[in-house]
Amino acid sequence: MRKTLPISLALAALIGFTGCSQSSDTATGDNAAVSSEETTILRFAHFWPATSSTHKDIFDYWAKKVEEESKGRIKVEIYPSATLSKPDATYDNVAKGVVDIGSTLQGYTTGRFPLTQIAELPGLSNSATQMNCMLQTLYDDGVISSEYEDTHLLFMMGTGPGGLHTVDKPIRKPEDLKGMRIRGPSAITGNIIEAAGGTPVGLPVTDLYTSLQRGVLDGISLPWDAMGSFKLTELTNTHTNIPFYSSPIVVTMNKDKYASLPDDLKKVIDDNSGKAMAAVAGKVFDAQDAKFIAEAKAKGDTMIDIPNPLSDPDWKAPLEAGTQKYLKDTEALGLDAQTVYQKAQEASAACKS
Repeated sequence: MRKTLPISLALAALIGFTGCSQSSDTATGDNAAVSSEETTILRFAHFWPATSSTHKDIFDYWAKKVEEESKGRIKVEIYPSATLSKPDATYDNVAKGVVDIGSTLQGYTTGRFPLTQIAELPGLSNSATQMNCMLQTLYDDGVISSEYEDTHLLFMMGTGPGGLHTVDKPIRKPEDLKGMRIRGPSAITGNIIEAAGGTPVGLPVTDLYTSLQRGVLDGISLPWDAMGSFKLTELTNTHTNIPFYSSPIVVTMNKDKYASLPDDLKKVIDDNSGKAMAAVAGKVFDAQDAKFIAEAKAKGDTMIDIPNPLSDPDWKAPLEAGTQKYLKDTEALGLDAQTVYQKAQEASAACKS
């Protein structure tokens, strides 16, 4: 008995220690599983810099709202400055599931969104708020929604009017563009620049600073928000404020990722989609346009204002030529461009602020 008791106690202690260890490991594993099930991470890719208002006041604002309303069950990881996806590949990367959410300009993928890009045409928008309302209306009414069937669209947005920005070269009339290499963000702006006598150059906005520095470009066509966000106002000093286009922007989500969410989390995403977010984005872009215009004026930049180019005897012809060329090219694809253009005009009038 004296020898058996210590051995029995030792065995009992060993079994007890092992049992506690297994229990502890199991609990840790269960907690990890619960944590993993409760938290959905969404990777969001875009090309604007992290310092931009687009990143901070639109995308980060959206992410924080989604995280808060999901009570932390959704976490959004944002990758700005094209660190996760190049601008011209972002939409496809969302569709394929390379990223969960992405935002880019439709103009970066020529021919992919021909009906949506009708909204770029001159005369349709005089502010980002109007542009965003018009785009979201066209989507909600089913006019352009067929172009986004391979993703789950969150909201549409767009920039304020894009103008012309140069260095020591005032652009007052179309002939002033002759021989100049002007960056245009899409086929539509390229048509108009070419009709005016310039040479359109297609480059993503992330390449414009160095291209302008090196003389690859003579000028840039961009809205004021983008000019300031990408610090292009540092290199330019002459600006023609002519609203001859506005750029549409899409914010969309991978369909499978959305479908994988439980219903209550889908509702969180849905509650932060559509017209409400489009309106938020419009106000941000308009405020930034006003800010950077004021800063350029304060540093003594030259400002040339052509507020109604479709009524201007010099600018009317190239703008109308560029518009008709785009509509005819789109019709040639078998698409009813004229009807969409009419719908866009109706939405523009309804959204006019």
